[in-house]
Amino acid sequence: MSEIVEQVRAAGVVGAGGAGFPTHIKLQAQAEIYIVNGAECEPMLKTDQQLVQREAEKLVKGLAAAMQATGANAGIIALKAKYKESIAKLTPLLQANMRIGILPDIYPAGDEVITIWLLTGRRVPPGGLPIDIGVVVNNVQTLINLADALEGKPVITRTLTVTGAVKFPKTVTVPIGVTLQGVLDLAGGPLGSGVAYLEGGPMMGKLVADLNKPVTKITGGLIALPADHPLILKRQMSLQAVLRIAQTVCEQCCYCTDLCPRHLIGHELPPHLIIRAVSYNRLGDPQVLNSALTCSECGVCEAYACPVGISPMRVNRALKAELRSKGVKYGGQLGAEQSMAKSRLIPSSRLVARLGIKPWYVEAPFKDVSFEAQQVHILLTQHIGAPAIPVVQKGDSVTAGQLLGEIPEGKLGARVHASIAGTVVNVTGQGILIQKGGRHV
Repeated sequence: MSEIVEQVRAAGVVGAGGAGFPTHIKLQAQAEIYIVNGAECEPMLKTDQQLVQREAEKLVKGLAAAMQATGANAGIIALKAKYKESIAKLTPLLQANMRIGILPDIYPAGDEVITIWLLTGRRVPPGGLPIDIGVVVNNVQTLINLADALEGKPVITRTLTVTGAVKFPKTVTVPIGVTLQGVLDLAGGPLGSGVAYLEGGPMMGKLVADLNKPVTKITGGLIALPADHPLILKRQMSLQAVLRIAQTVCEQCCYCTDLCPRHLIGHELPPHLIIRAVSYNRLGDPQVLNSALTCSECGVCEAYACPVGISPMRVNRALKAELRSKGVKYGGQLGAEQSMAKSRLIPSSRLVARLGIKPWYVEAPFKDVSFEAQQVHILLTQHIGAPAIPVVQKGDSVTAGQLLGEIPEGKLGARVHASIAGTVVNVTGQGILIQKGGRHV
């Protein structure tokens, strides 16, 4: 294992874009192109574009190290053309084998499969990975964390946007393990009562059931919306209700398939046929149902395409869980790219209007905040793979950055570290609770 890979492993760096794949594993691949995904195409989120401006030198350092580890001969930093300040800050810092890849202001430009296609023309095969076509992708915050890892700094903070129906929308950096409520308080709290919350973006974010949930390495943002907003109500709908609506009103208009980004670039994935099959006792080609495994859950079919309120994405998600539990793998081939593929990607302005979020589509400027966390809950699973194994016990005193959880031997995983100095007050199978100060509780 190279020194760079070992330093990244020791620091607990994972993909900060949402999936949380351990970065030290990605760095062991041999690639031709290393892409930094700064598209941040989810409306309302502002984290990566502001981090590029603030941490441009670290980003370039992280990219250079990642390219060295993987043997990549080209590095591309993907940014939307509208991120003019970020582009200006980065341009003079780029090394000879790096460039900025300009993306249109469309959704889902941040889906790594679509990002790769837009920047290089290469297409990831259905059920495959970017490395299958010689590419590795990480997002902006991951590469900044990688640069910190080279200086011996573990991942103990998370930068995220808190926005929507809050008093002071902003982007902040907080210790990992603080509550979402604490992050909400930094934005002045909600605008009135009757507010619900999404963790992540409006398209792919999950409904927050409890604001005491801790921030993790992959927490993308916190969005407040009125509790009766369609984005909230859709997420509260049961799968049974989704299936009942699909069986009752689907008219097979094919809009969901016509606008599916993966289908546009040649993946089989036909949401309308999957809905038809599920609605009628799974009649038809089993391969069609298996193609649900290639769905990225971008939400285009649910939030933008369907004129009658069906959620093919929810159906695909349920199918994926069922098929994976049975060990089913998708075996389809990459087909032809649709001739209208690029024309059918969704302009961000139209998406914002369709989602009904214009009143909350506002700036969320970066603010340096003093966050004195009295307590943090460090989850042992903040990544794809096995939970970390605790290496501390109740009553131990720990310092910020100290190792709390180790990767299980022979397993895919990532280390976790203390984000504040204090005393370990509880250790469970889910996480480690640390209280600031030295008093044992």
